[in-house]
Amino acid sequence: MLGHRFPAALGLPRGLLLGRSVTRRSLSAMAGGEAEGPLGGFFDYMERLRNYERSGVPRGAGTDSDDGFDLGRMRRLLRRLGDPHTDFPAVHIAGTKGKGSTAALLSNIMRAQGYNVGSYSSPHLLTIRERISVGNDGGPVPVRLLSDLFDGAKEAIDEAIELENGSLTHFEVFTALSFLLFSQENVDIAIIEAGLGGARDATNVIRSTELAASVITTVGREHLVALGGSLQSIAIAKSGIIKQGQPVVIGGPFSAVIEQIIRDRAFLTQSPVISACDPGIKSFTKCIDWDNGKPYQRCYFSINISNDVPLSIEMHDINLQLLGDHQRQNAVTAACTALCLRSLGWEISDASIQAGLRETQLPGRSQFLTAEEASVLGLDGASTVLIDGAHTEESAKALSGVIEAVRPEGPLALVVGMASDKEHLAFAEQLLSGQTPDVVLLTEASIAGGSSRAMPASSLKEVWIAAARHRGIEYVDIGGISGTETLEHIADLLGSPSLSSRRKPMVIGCQDMGPFSWNLIIAASQLLESRGRAPGLICVTGSLHLVGAILQKLGRH
Repeated sequence: MLGHRFPAALGLPRGLLLGRSVTRRSLSAMAGGEAEGPLGGFFDYMERLRNYERSGVPRGAGTDSDDGFDLGRMRRLLRRLGDPHTDFPAVHIAGTKGKGSTAALLSNIMRAQGYNVGSYSSPHLLTIRERISVGNDGGPVPVRLLSDLFDGAKEAIDEAIELENGSLTHFEVFTALSFLLFSQENVDIAIIEAGLGGARDATNVIRSTELAASVITTVGREHLVALGGSLQSIAIAKSGIIKQGQPVVIGGPFSAVIEQIIRDRAFLTQSPVISACDPGIKSFTKCIDWDNGKPYQRCYFSINISNDVPLSIEMHDINLQLLGDHQRQNAVTAACTALCLRSLGWEISDASIQAGLRETQLPGRSQFLTAEEASVLGLDGASTVLIDGAHTEESAKALSGVIEAVRPEGPLALVVGMASDKEHLAFAEQLLSGQTPDVVLLTEASIAGGSSRAMPASSLKEVWIAAARHRGIEYVDIGGISGTETLEHIADLLGSPSLSSRRKPMVIGCQDMGPFSWNLIIAASQLLESRGRAPGLICVTGSLHLVGAILQKLGRH
């Protein structure tokens, strides 16, 4: 039998409690201001710590080598806090893309069963409190709870920082606080998302005796330099979360080489492997439907695996609020993980799996704004607004799939801002490989770490022009705009270029100064209207920081 550890409450009857990820209403309440007042000292303290999310991760930091992060200092910090990470069973999730969605889906499945769930993820959109949730509602950790936690732990953290000569980082301290909170709140299970890679990530202090299962969703090129410079080195880093004798669920699809790296690690640790791409799994989207102006995908799942860990479930009509083939695959991965836990003795019903999948939503990931929310941004309802934090080639491909599914032929405008360290050309080419947008407006995202990490809008525009040329897409460059132009000015900017094709050329422009302003969304709508292509779909993407700026404005209203 597989080694495992059960929470004390496992055998007790629990009611069916439906949990959700962070909702728009809760985002509104945590947008900052007075609600964060009691945490002022905590934020000041954390700001003084080294933060690689702001400065960029050093070369090789996520590799299991001399250049990698020192897990020893993380273990020493936790020892000073009483080794809280040994007080609860955990599911540890790594992956280039999909780990946040999979963690949210699995957390909600366990909440639906009635378990007291701790969830730890990154990054956040509006407040760092989003990264930690405890209990049955899935919302961000309450201000007072985090404040009291920090006050109680501060002395031990101070001592640890001094003994480590100031080398403890923002992520390490916050991860340790999350583990401490899960211990104090007596969670039945914790769903832990790795921050970078896996092997040398601060979360990878979870021992085999506390690990219920590990999950590896995908392997892609993000953080390439920090994780060794190749897809193979990234796969090795992520497979570092696999622990002796404990099952690993792999999402995929993976190339044969990458999957073999993961399976080799599992073989060395005698860990059973469950693949979400197993031939015994079938899933497909029946249709895209709409509810109150928002799309969802109606899916069919059949999981029937009979290898080392037998799994079985059939779900005919699952309405996923998370859109796209990639999210359907994440849902399969989460369902496989839940079934794996069930095989280990956890009480998880088919109904709880279905409820958890159905109820999960993620702000800023393929999120369609309501007409009321669009009006807050100054739109009159003529166009639909989609916000998505895609910022890699893989996520751009997934976003293209969502756009194709919900608006296969309608007018399309893209508003894009990105960090300077992303693969801009690959991102642009991926979004131009599907439905050719009518309008592309580039902006400067307000990136953590300041302007040095933000790609200038004018430079980003040149990248998109190069991508358009490479794909043979006809375009017209309208230069810089502020977003406050009148319709007449917009018409003048467009002019009357002679067309060599039946389709009007794609319009490319950029914000002429400063970071992103929602006025650019209005400009995108005006450009669609001036070209006789409204109403349409306006997609804002390229950075979670860009999406966060929109959610923050909506939160103020």
